[in-house]
Amino acid sequence: MSNIVIITGGGTGGHLSVAKSFIEEYHKLGFKVIFIGSSNGQDKQWFGTETKLYKSYFFDTRGVVNQNLLGKLKSLFLIFRAVLKSALIIKTNGVKKVISVGGFSAASTSIAAGITRTDFYIHEQNSVMGKLNKLSSKWAKEIFSSYLQSSKVKDYPINKKYFEHSRIRKSTNCIIFLGGSQGATAINNFAIKVAPTLNKLNIKIIHQTGKNDFINIKKQYKELNIDADVFDFSKNLLEKMEEADFAVSRAGASTLWELVALGIPTLFIPYPYAAANHQYHNAKYLSESELCYLKYEDELTSEYLIDTIKKDTSKISKNLIDSIKKDSIKNIIHIINTN
Repeated sequence: MSNIVIITGGGTGGHLSVAKSFIEEYHKLGFKVIFIGSSNGQDKQWFGTETKLYKSYFFDTRGVVNQNLLGKLKSLFLIFRAVLKSALIIKTNGVKKVISVGGFSAASTSIAAGITRTDFYIHEQNSVMGKLNKLSSKWAKEIFSSYLQSSKVKDYPINKKYFEHSRIRKSTNCIIFLGGSQGATAINNFAIKVAPTLNKLNIKIIHQTGKNDFINIKKQYKELNIDADVFDFSKNLLEKMEEADFAVSRAGASTLWELVALGIPTLFIPYPYAAANHQYHNAKYLSESELCYLKYEDELTSEYLIDTIKKDTSKISKNLIDSIKKDSIKNIIHIINTN
C-alpha cells in the first residue's frame, strides 16, 4: 500500500479541525500526508505552514450554493479546473486513499477520486449530510459519522486534550457564551440581557463575542460594572471552556462534541440559517437523549437559563463524558488502512 494519503476539505473551522486530526494521526503512523483545500476560506490559515504535511495545495475554488447564475457557472468552472489538478496529484504521487472532511474545499478532489477510481472515504460532521457529500457518497467506500446508524465509528474525532480536561460539573459557578470565532449577535445580546442576574448569583461570565461585536459587548459589560472575561478570539479557548460549568453555544459539530468531551452541560442555540438547518439537528440528536438543552433564538428567555443552571448538572455532565470515546480517529484510520 502507498504510504501517501490525501486529506481534502475545509472552508470552516469545523471541517478543518477534523482534517487536522487525520493529518496528525497519519503523520504519527509514518504516512506522507497531502492536504488539498481552497485558497478561499480558512484552509490556508490552518495548513499553509503545517510541518506535518508532505505537500499542500490550495486551489481557487468556492461554493456553488447561494450564488446567482453567473456565480454558479464561475464556481463550477473553477471546480472543473481543480478536478484536473487533483487527478494529476493523485496519479503522479501514486495515492491510493483519499479522505474528505467535507465543505466546498473538498469538491474537486472528491470528484477526482471518483474519476481516478481511488479508494475514497468521507467523514460527515453534521447530522444532515451536505450536498457534496451526498453526491460523492455514491463512490465512497465508507462514510463515518456520529449520526449515521451505518457508520462503523460513531465517536467524533476531536483532539485528545479535550478528554484530558473533562470533569463532572455538579453546579454552575462559571458560564461561557460561545458564538464561534465569527460571533453570534443573538447570543451576544442574550448574554448582556442575562448578565446582571448571573452577576447577582456570583456566577463568573466568560464570553467569546467574535471580532465584529467585541468592542461593543466589552463596553456594555463595563457599563453594567460586570467583570466578565470577554474576548473575540483566543488560542487558549480550551482553557476557558474547561473553567466553565455551563455553556450557551451555537451547535456547529466540532464545538458541540468538544463540549460533550469536556462534560459541559450546554444550552444550544442553533444558527438559524445553517444549510438544511443542520445545527438544530446536531443538537437535537443530543437533546433526544437528554444530553443538552435546545432552544431557537426567538425562544430564549433569561428565566429559562437561570432555572436551568440552578439544577443539579452532575448527571447530565457524567452522561456526556460517557457518551464519547477518545480513540475515534485511530479507529477510523485503522478501518481505512485495512479496507
